[in-house]
Amino acid sequence: MLATGARHAYFGHDEWEPFAPGLKTLLDVTTIRGRILLSFERAERELDPERRAALLTFVIIGGGPTGVELAGTIAELAHDNLPGDFRHIDTRKARIVLIEAGPRILPSFTEDLAAYAHAALCRLGVEIALRHPVSNCSADGVRVADRHLPAKIILWAADVRASAASDWLGMPADHANRVKVEPDLSTPARGSRSSTGSSICFVRARFLAHEDRPRSLHARHLQHASSKDGKLSWATNA
Repeated sequence: MLATGARHAYFGHDEWEPFAPGLKTLLDVTTIRGRILLSFERAERELDPERRAALLTFVIIGGGPTGVELAGTIAELAHDNLPGDFRHIDTRKARIVLIEAGPRILPSFTEDLAAYAHAALCRLGVEIALRHPVSNCSADGVRVADRHLPAKIILWAADVRASAASDWLGMPADHANRVKVEPDLSTPARGSRSSTGSSICFVRARFLAHEDRPRSLHARHLQHASSKDGKLSWATNA
């Protein structure tokens, strides 16, 4: 049984990883948690309004399950857990932006569940940007819809690439390097071996609708957004 997992993929822009870490391991979790809390602490000491705003802006790229959970968790942290710990900032005014290149969040879920999650995030104060691929990540923020969004915390939840298991074993793989398997998880070339988890994709036609399609639409053309009161105006399906 092969279950070798996956890591983040940056659509050919691996240079973004230092600025937009992903969430896959326990070390990733503790590192991201530390960066989030440190950003609040730096905002508490920052006197410049623009720099403080950037420190209180949290951008999550990718509207799948990981991105949705991250956005909700940060919103709850800012609104419920941290307000009493600071004197000079109101953590409830933190800006949490969830960016998704597709037409809705949670594309692998049914539309009613995705709509429920969308509404729940909006109630938490999360801004949801749909149909907006990111074109750059840096230490100063992200480039989205031909505009720069200043942010000191960027988290990547947009795409993954499977481990090199297919290369190790000489097995056929898809565009994300996932081993192609039959519905019983056996590999077509080696029926005695099975694979599961993030490192596989089904090869039978009835599974192709979701499992073999690209997981993100960030490669599509950018769509423009208007600006209002100095903030990006997102097109949403709320």
